[in-house]
Amino acid sequence: MEAKETGFFGRTELLMGSDYMERIGGVRVIVFGVGGVGSWCVEALVRSGVRRITLVDSDRVCASNVNRQLMATSKTVGMLKVEVLKQRLLEINPAVEVEAMPLVYQKETAEQFHLEQYDYIVDAIDSLKDKVSLILQATQLMREHRHVVFFSSMGAALRTNPLAVGSAEFWEVQGDPLARMLRKRFKSMREYPAHKFLCVYSTELPRENRGEPVAPESVGGPAAKARINGTMAPVTMAFGVSLAGLVVNDVEKKMSF
Repeated sequence: MEAKETGFFGRTELLMGSDYMERIGGVRVIVFGVGGVGSWCVEALVRSGVRRITLVDSDRVCASNVNRQLMATSKTVGMLKVEVLKQRLLEINPAVEVEAMPLVYQKETAEQFHLEQYDYIVDAIDSLKDKVSLILQATQLMREHRHVVFFSSMGAALRTNPLAVGSAEFWEVQGDPLARMLRKRFKSMREYPAHKFLCVYSTELPRENRGEPVAPESVGGPAAKARINGTMAPVTMAFGVSLAGLVVNDVEKKMSF
């Protein structure tokens, strides 16, 4: 079924034009991490006309995901996130090509993903070590291949104001503890991103959890987190759709070249 024939994206084409629809339908996007941020990014991309997308996440849906993750419902607890999300994307647009990879991105597994084949690499990973590895690999590819663009999400937890979400070049991000930890890690390693890249982050200062400590999740993934921070759906949604917006606007910008 051709999406254009069904009229699914008529309003998008009305705004952006047929050239945009053709261009964005041809780009390849890979999203690492489809949780509170990545899941909303993926849906916004597909609803914006992306038709070739790869989802990477080894986690299964937990009950505690329901407050903020797109595909997490009372009926999907225990299921692989990438598989649930793939089915939802196919319901939105049966013509979309979705590759679901229930894997963990790590330095040791990086070659499995063949990132040079993608036009857009989106990082929504919450593991500091793995995020460092992805940033280094993706920015090196940006340096070597002009078609590769990389966008990264900083920390969305412990915030409540979606209006404070914006974007900046990584070294210009202010007030974000995750960005600060990443910069510290790069300096300690004496290894740095090979290319500038945009991040989505919040200017809202993180707050403290007010509720009782939450036990580590038992279904979510291969390793339980040492600490669970509170999150709010409006903020994680804003991060996700902002990442998608960076992709959409970059596609349009390149059309004028």
